[in-house]
Amino acid sequence: MTKTIEYILDLAAPNGYLAWYPLKDIAARTGAELMVTPVFLGGMHKLTGNSPPMMRDADVKGKVPYAALEFQRFLDRHAMTRFRMHPALPFNSILLQRILVAAEDQAQMQALVDLFQPAVWERNIDCGDAEAVRAVLEEGGFDAERLLASTQDPDVKSQLAKNTEHAVERGAFGIPTVFVGEEMWFGKERLEQIERYLAGGRP
Repeated sequence: MTKTIEYILDLAAPNGYLAWYPLKDIAARTGAELMVTPVFLGGMHKLTGNSPPMMRDADVKGKVPYAALEFQRFLDRHAMTRFRMHPALPFNSILLQRILVAAEDQAQMQALVDLFQPAVWERNIDCGDAEAVRAVLEEGGFDAERLLASTQDPDVKSQLAKNTEHAVERGAFGIPTVFVGEEMWFGKERLEQIERYLAGGRP
């Protein structure tokens, strides 16, 4: 039976960018099915009492510089030379997240993730600017008019909220979070553990 890697994702999380590409490779190597569940990180933080690491750890001596070191090591290991930290971080991603929810199916949703990840984390577009987002969608060959209009659909808004609440109920508190069945992993540092588990090892 094919296992499913469920990726809880908000495009506003830099670690969500870092984990996305290696996770796709893991799915390909293990024959697992990859599924994206869009959530709203701002809502997740509110529900759990969490906050962005650079804010949460600001007063802990040495922790933020060390986190930056590990972040750079990950970029170097995976040759992610195009990544650029977004100058507006932390920013509101709700427009992008609603667009993901409005996708026709998983294939289109993941194509949108592939489109938006470099737009956000390499080109640093203004994620709250509908015209900037429209330009990215049009460049990618998507129906920008439909997708942008869908962000105001009450059903789309409700589904994003439900996704976020359900992820928190299952134990998620940040991005990147991965579920394989009932097993949960948090953080890009857990990718090797996920692959071992998919290969039949212990969680």
